[in-house]
Amino acid sequence: MSILINSNSKVIVQGITGSEGSFHTKQMLEYGTNIVAGVTPGKGGQSVFDNIPVFDTVEEAKTNTNANASIIFVPPRFAANAIIESAKQKINTIVCISEGIPVRDMIKAKTIVDNNNVNLIGPNCPGIITVDECKLGIIPGFIAKKGTIGVISKSGTLTYEAIDQLVKNGLGQTTALGIGGDPIIGTDMKKALELFENDADTKGIVLIGEIGGTMEIEAALWANENCSKPIVGFIAGQTAPPGRRMGHAGAIISGGDETAIAKMKIMTKCGIHVCNSPADIGKKMKEIL
Repeated sequence: MSILINSNSKVIVQGITGSEGSFHTKQMLEYGTNIVAGVTPGKGGQSVFDNIPVFDTVEEAKTNTNANASIIFVPPRFAANAIIESAKQKINTIVCISEGIPVRDMIKAKTIVDNNNVNLIGPNCPGIITVDECKLGIIPGFIAKKGTIGVISKSGTLTYEAIDQLVKNGLGQTTALGIGGDPIIGTDMKKALELFENDADTKGIVLIGEIGGTMEIEAALWANENCSKPIVGFIAGQTAPPGRRMGHAGAIISGGDETAIAKMKIMTKCGIHVCNSPADIGKKMKEIL
C-alpha cells in the first residue's frame, strides 16, 4: 500500500506547457505516473507528449478525465490560485512545487484546502513518490527502492538523503514526501504520521525536521500517544544562531522550543530515535526494525 498516491492515481499537471512543467512531466511519465491531462489557461484544445490533452481549467480537466491528483508548476504569483482551483474541484491530492508564494495568498489557499477536505503537499517542496507506482514532483525516482519505510521531510535535499541512506542499508520506501519548509503548508508532520500509521505496509517512519516553529514537537507528542511504528528522527540546523533564517522561510528560531536541541530532546522523550547526523538514518532504522 501507500499514502496519498499510487498506480491508480489520475494526475493533471497545472502549468504543463511551461518549461518547468514540461520538463518534469516528461520525468514523471518516464517513471510511470498516470498523467491524464494538463491545464494551462488559454492553451486548451492542444495535446502534448503525443496524447495528453490540455484544458483551460481544472474543472474541464476533471470533467473529462476524472482526475484525482494534481501537480502544480506555475509562477508564485499564480500558484495560490492554482491550489484553490484544484481544491474547489475536490482534487484529492494536490502538490505545489512553486516557491515564493506570498504568505497572505497561502493563508487563503490553506483555508479553502481545509474546507474542501483535500490534501495539499507543499508549497516549496520536492513533492511525493510512491515507489514504482507514481511520483508527483521532482524527487529523482531512480534513488528510491520499494520497501516498508515511510519518509517525511521538511527539506527536499534531506528527503533524498534519507532515501539514499535507507537504500544503502537494504531498506526501501512505501511513500516518501517532502512537505515543504514555508510558514504555511498543507500536509504537516502530524497528518503525515497519521497517514503512515494507518498504512498497513509501512513498518517504520523517518521524520526529518528543522529549526523554527513547533510542528516537530506537535508531531512527536502525537506519535507518543498514537503511533505504534518505530520512528527515526533528525533535526537540521543544529548550529543555527537565533533570529537568523536558515534556508527555508520557516526555518528561523524565535522561541526556546524552536531550536534543534530542544526539538531533539522532546522527540527523544516521546520515543523517537533521534540521529545527530542524517548519515545515521538508515543504520538506525535497520537497528530498530
